[in-house]
Amino acid sequence: MLILAWSAVVVAAVVNWWGVATGTRSAVVGAKPLTLVALIGVAGLAGAGESISGRWLLVGLVLCLAGDVFLLGDGESAFLAGLSAFLLGHLAYVVSFVALGLAEPAWGLIGLMALIAVLLATRRVIPAAYREGGAVLAGAVAAYMVVIGAMVVTAWMTGEWLIGLGAMTFMVSDAILAVARFVRSARHADLAVMVTYHVGQVLIVIGVLSALRLSVL
Repeated sequence: MLILAWSAVVVAAVVNWWGVATGTRSAVVGAKPLTLVALIGVAGLAGAGESISGRWLLVGLVLCLAGDVFLLGDGESAFLAGLSAFLLGHLAYVVSFVALGLAEPAWGLIGLMALIAVLLATRRVIPAAYREGGAVLAGAVAAYMVVIGAMVVTAWMTGEWLIGLGAMTFMVSDAILAVARFVRSARHADLAVMVTYHVGQVLIVIGVLSALRLSVL
């Protein structure tokens, strides 16, 4: 069953990437949420619900699924709803990582350095968000940056390199999205956002399941 669930993750993700690359809206609308649904299925079938860390991982995945659905809409309201869902999802991941155990606090420096690099690369995002939507939008974006930064640092502090790499890849996805939305658009930015997002999520799931000594296949 796990192999079938993983197959569904791969197929849905590839269909989503194809839809984004070709501008096929129907493929994006269908495959984007299905990828997370299948990934939730993987975590559930592997037994994530049997531990505190695994349950919070599932909560985070469900919140990310909600964020995916919200971001299928247009306009600032849909963006803020998606941003809020992902912010809560990152908080759930933080709880999952803390419950797993922060066995290697020094590894957090890797996450901190990655965060500093991303903040430098996205330094124009918050001013641009303020110009577009005022203090509410800029504040929401700033809060999101703080939370995803905490997620990345705690991910590395677990000492599980797959979790750390997954969280960092997730952050890169969000950085690309933020720059493309608020500062300047770039060719294939949407595709890069989705590929790094899905890869990051998959690495986090595999990392947590492995740390919990659960089968990933």
